Amino acid sequence: QVQVVESGGGLVQPGGSLRLSCVASGSRFSAYAMGWYRQAPGKQRELVAAITSVGSTNYADSAKGRFTISRDNAKNTVYLQMNTLKPEDTAVYYCNAKYYLIDDWGQGTQVTVSS
Repeated sequence: QVQVVESGGGLVQPGGSLRLSCVASGSRFSAYAMGWYRQAPGKQRELVAAITSVGSTNYADSAKGRFTISRDNAKNTVYLQMNTLKPEDTAVYYCNAKYYLIDDWGQGTQVTVSS
């Protein structure tokens, strides 16, 4: 089992920025596929952005051009830089780690975009 811990959420005004961080345990972090998901009240959890072990990325249409996912394998950390935030980005953001039978989630971090 991989321990996954998110941080960096908070309250931000529309148009603002936040950077989320996710630390995952384990000596094989560099081999993990990592993803950021979000779940708004009354909605299903959805993929926001993902990054493979070799650094390939993919984004939800809603995130393209505004969000950037990156990883620092030396720190066992994946980041989600979110710019030009909108009220519809308000959600709990979850980090996910995948590697063979590993499919572990963090507890989530709340992001609220409001004036």
